[in-house]
Amino acid sequence: MSKKIVLGFSGGLDTSYCVKYLLNELGYEVHSILVNTGGFTEEELAQIEKHAYALGVTTHKTLDAIIPYYDLILRYLIYGNVLKNNTYPLSVSAERLIQALGIADHVKELNAEAVAHGSTGAGNDQVRFDMIFHTQIPGIPILTPIRDQQLSREAEIEYLKAKGVEMNFEKAAYSINKGLWGTSVGGKETLTSTGMLPEEAWPTPVTKTGQEDISLRFEKGELVSVNKQSFEHPSKAIHYLQSLAAPYGIGRDIHVGDTIIGIKGRVGFEAAAPMIILKAHHALEKHVLTKWQLQWKDQLSLFYGNWLHEGQVLDPVMRDIEAFLRTSQQTVSGEVFISLFPYRFQVTGIESRFDLMNSQFGKYGEMNAGFTGNDVRGFSKIAGLQTFIHESVKRQANEKN
Repeated sequence: MSKKIVLGFSGGLDTSYCVKYLLNELGYEVHSILVNTGGFTEEELAQIEKHAYALGVTTHKTLDAIIPYYDLILRYLIYGNVLKNNTYPLSVSAERLIQALGIADHVKELNAEAVAHGSTGAGNDQVRFDMIFHTQIPGIPILTPIRDQQLSREAEIEYLKAKGVEMNFEKAAYSINKGLWGTSVGGKETLTSTGMLPEEAWPTPVTKTGQEDISLRFEKGELVSVNKQSFEHPSKAIHYLQSLAAPYGIGRDIHVGDTIIGIKGRVGFEAAAPMIILKAHHALEKHVLTKWQLQWKDQLSLFYGNWLHEGQVLDPVMRDIEAFLRTSQQTVSGEVFISLFPYRFQVTGIESRFDLMNSQFGKYGEMNAGFTGNDVRGFSKIAGLQTFIHESVKRQANEKN
């Protein structure tokens, strides 16, 4: 009897290769699992399942992980306004961790002898998957055909064609990873330090023109409505906002960053909803949080995003930071107004009952109502007292010389 192996499966080139290789070359009984983090339609999920069985898997499972993905990870990326290198909303970084946890659980359910993933040997995903598997299913062998054989995409296509596999190999020229928090796009243009992805590589074509004004409502830091339309869960609101904004070409960019393994990497991404949400949420926070809340949030969020990016979601320090981020959101409620344009957007203002920019206490650059000019004179003298003493002592010492 063949040994069971669980394969994380997306239906793309890499994981399609893995199925045929594990079956034909290593003799495993392959059980594929797709952990859906929000990037697929029902039709696409059905097509991927059909493709998996056509490749020869024994069983295929689709695990809906959208809500736990948001509840366990995405809400904290929003609370922290997390953008890797001030550019990338951690689209793939975040979803891989939830996918790895789901795959590990499936290994336990099937009592499988091994687990496999389609990561290459030159990126971050291999580390994220491996670390979760080592922690959650210790002792289970991890097979990585693409990494171990150092395969090019051309070599994979040649192998699959030789095995009689039919799929869209032209589309397979680009590695596309879809999820609720954005889609990454890799191809020949991202392998070097210059060049932009062509229009046909982006998953969502640009079909909208002109200006469209929208509003987002947050309650305690969570997106609860778009254009006054409420949703039962923030994940639904994110999905709806993506449908509104992606056709403008908003959220397209290329991220250049440091991989976990030490090399530089370049990847395209399409993340209209995440970029709008993060900027809208941050704009609201700047109105309702104090300067020290904002400063400490910036510092902790930077670490949180970097550590999550490196696959360390299970580190206990992450729970500590999440506790801080949760408490920081108690007054982050209100409406944010945004204008959408082709390839860009603009936050135009906010309304909140917790707005600290309150004319009751003063109008910046015009007048004050909460203090007098003499109050400011005294405050300025005391606030600068230590620097005044330092400069005075230094001057006196220099005069003696």
